[in-house]
Amino acid sequence: MQLKLGPLLRYVDETRATVWVETTEAGEVEVLGHRTRTWSVHGHHYALVLIEGLEPATATPYEVHLDGEKVWPPADSPYGPSVIRTPRADGTFRLTFGSCRRSAPFDEQGFKDFGPDALVALAERMTSGAGDTEWPDAVLLLGDQVYADDPSDVVLEKLRAAHGRRPDSEVADEIGNFEEYTWLYDDAWLNPAVRWLFSTVPLCMLLDDHDLRDDWNTSLTWRRWVTRQSWWHDRVVGAYASYWVYQHLGNLSPEQLDKDPTYAAMRGLDDEDERSSYLDAFAWEADEDPASTRWSFYRDFGARSRGVRLVAVDSRCSRQLEPDERAMVDAHEWEWVRRHTVEASQPINHLLLASTLPFLLAPGLHHLEGWDEAISSGAWGPRGSRLGEKIRQGMDLEHWASFRRSFDDVTELLGELVRADDPPNSILMLSGDVHCSYLTEASLNGVDHPRTAIRQLTMSPFRNPVGWHIKLANRLLDSWGMTKVLHRLARSAGVRDVAANWRTAYGPWFENGVMTVVVRGDDADVAVDHARLVDGRQKLKSTLRHRLTA
Repeated sequence: MQLKLGPLLRYVDETRATVWVETTEAGEVEVLGHRTRTWSVHGHHYALVLIEGLEPATATPYEVHLDGEKVWPPADSPYGPSVIRTPRADGTFRLTFGSCRRSAPFDEQGFKDFGPDALVALAERMTSGAGDTEWPDAVLLLGDQVYADDPSDVVLEKLRAAHGRRPDSEVADEIGNFEEYTWLYDDAWLNPAVRWLFSTVPLCMLLDDHDLRDDWNTSLTWRRWVTRQSWWHDRVVGAYASYWVYQHLGNLSPEQLDKDPTYAAMRGLDDEDERSSYLDAFAWEADEDPASTRWSFYRDFGARSRGVRLVAVDSRCSRQLEPDERAMVDAHEWEWVRRHTVEASQPINHLLLASTLPFLLAPGLHHLEGWDEAISSGAWGPRGSRLGEKIRQGMDLEHWASFRRSFDDVTELLGELVRADDPPNSILMLSGDVHCSYLTEASLNGVDHPRTAIRQLTMSPFRNPVGWHIKLANRLLDSWGMTKVLHRLARSAGVRDVAANWRTAYGPWFENGVMTVVVRGDDADVAVDHARLVDGRQKLKSTLRHRLTA
């Protein structure tokens, strides 16, 4: 019995933690004296170990034992022991986040095509001898951790060897089922630096379109097309089932795990075929009926009272796509978001509202998406609808700005939060997806909120830079002149203005990198770091340090 993938450190609070592993066969997994048996689906073996009794404000090195044999950390690891750090005694909290990471070699061609890897550079910084005071307390992976529609050359070779059993020429070089999704995770997570990082810093994860396919749920037209394809069933079942196993399961707290019926089935059913069938049925229903499951989640960090709350909103799977009722998240999902923000049982000092797709875009792009949604819905007649749909899919116009009903819901939610008797000191909207990083300062129209800073923090990519034409388009769409033209275009299609104003204060930057929110009591700062190749080593270099709160 060997360790195939992991360990991944997932949930951590003052006294508890969960550690996820994949093993080569069935057996017992032990971490810090806490043991659990593996469970299997589709020939793969997994375990999520719950560790209890940790000391608050401590760093505890740990090992992983399989059937009594030590398998982690490797004897030759240059990164030192993996540790579980419970929240800091002084209340400081650091969350590093970003999205979009391609798997590619670390050679001359790999660096030329994709640049240095920001997560590798983060691990290198953490092990540089500077101490752990600057280590992140959690890492938030905001989508596109794997590319099912554009896999690496390593995975592509495996797929091409398997084409005899899946002859669909359109998707012959794409991931098609659960087994092939496991190849993606092996390819993405087995790098030694990233593996150590993921074993040492608690991880939170959300999925985005490339976890399944580019433009996933962009529109009803796209949805109707894809569900008619012969390959769709196996693809979507493999995507959701593997996402639940590899990413979503670790997002849950011990209390949430106890209430999760799918987790109970994985541990309670005796037969692997039964477990596999159960998970596949769960995955298919998740796509057919989004209300049947929930991928959004929340976590509280720091002190129990007036701490930091992360609310991670699924902006991909629960969309409502009917033209007259378009919504980024359906009513069922939005009620959950409200319940864990404006109706939270305890005051929130800093709200981190995360979505893979940015809430606030460059103003010009915001107006463009509003115009496109309007004409796609019939504002300029049938020909306009066809044009709008073509532009929408061709330019990936699918952010919150293109779901105006949901954008208004977010604006209303922000207003309720800042008008509360005890409002947050900051509302920080964290996003990725757009392959650039920027900081936006926002204010609500007609609402006085001097105490609450509202900011959009967008970081992308970890490792997947864009070409010069995308960079030029981003800068053009953020210009005063183009913003004015697109604003008039949107209004000509009947798009009304929203109840907020914002501006890009810093950026956009297009290099691979990470962004870190640093909370100390009432204050919040942000650090922007971009990856560089220095003397053959991947390192993070500081781009911006900025105070977010007044």
